[in-house]
Amino acid sequence: MSTSTAETSVPSAGSAGALCVLAAAALWGSTGTISTFAPAGVSPTVVGSSGLAVGGLLLYLTGRLAGAGPAARGRREYLLVALGAGTVAGYPLTFFPAVARAGVAPGTVIMLCCAPVCAGLFDWLLRRHRPQRRWLIATAGCLAGAVLLAVGGDAGAQIDPLGIALAVAAGASYAAYTAVAGLLISRGRGSAPVTGAMFGGGALLVLPVQLAAGPAWMLHGHGPLVVAHLALVTTFLAYVLYGRGLRTVTAAVATTLALAEPAVATVLGVVVLHERLAVAGWVGEALLAAALLLLALGQRAPASTAR
Repeated sequence: MSTSTAETSVPSAGSAGALCVLAAAALWGSTGTISTFAPAGVSPTVVGSSGLAVGGLLLYLTGRLAGAGPAARGRREYLLVALGAGTVAGYPLTFFPAVARAGVAPGTVIMLCCAPVCAGLFDWLLRRHRPQRRWLIATAGCLAGAVLLAVGGDAGAQIDPLGIALAVAAGASYAAYTAVAGLLISRGRGSAPVTGAMFGGGALLVLPVQLAAGPAWMLHGHGPLVVAHLALVTTFLAYVLYGRGLRTVTAAVATTLALAEPAVATVLGVVVLHERLAVAGWVGEALLAAALLLLALGQRAPASTAR
């Protein structure tokens, strides 16, 4: 009886972790919509990094208060934390300019399509995790759905080379953070301290951007609501959930599950911003949902991290 219970609890823990990642992706999906309400004339880099500057500080403070032990032990792990902080800071500094140049749908799709591939590579290099067949099938379905979403969006959008390069860099940054955080958590470090240390460091790295821009825009028009949402919802709450998900899912799986983000962003664009979605876009939504469900329900927690 006890053996049967233990066996069934492992996939259950893995599915719970997958649901945490999906919930985080759903929150990230509101980023583009809420950013459109920022005061006119404010740089996308400034708007995007404001969420990290404030939300990163909150994650650092809660990580310190969590009582789950240190984020790292030994020189190598501290170097990993520093690397993670750099990738955390690199994401908003590349993603938001990419979206501004390439367009919301193309920029987001390029970033998210690069992320699972990079994460699979990083996961193999750092943890020797080979991609599973279910992940390969689900990732292929997610990528196809994401591309259909882009095709079903604004067909007149033009992509410039720099926008593409920035989107690829954002995807690599996001994948690197996921792989490094997942490695530390798999070694027994608490998800709260690890997330807090990396985001606290990332907040310090983007602070010069905020100081150069000044705080005036945050107090003008919808500025306070935009900053509060980016800091509390898409940074703080989303990465608390994401960190918990990384306890039981690999970096490759987590970045694939995060492909739920463009699906949520598209729905919000239709409902809130009254954007129109072609038939191909709705087919992409359905394909993404099916692929993500396949992956989420098939997750098993690693024996060392199922807790």
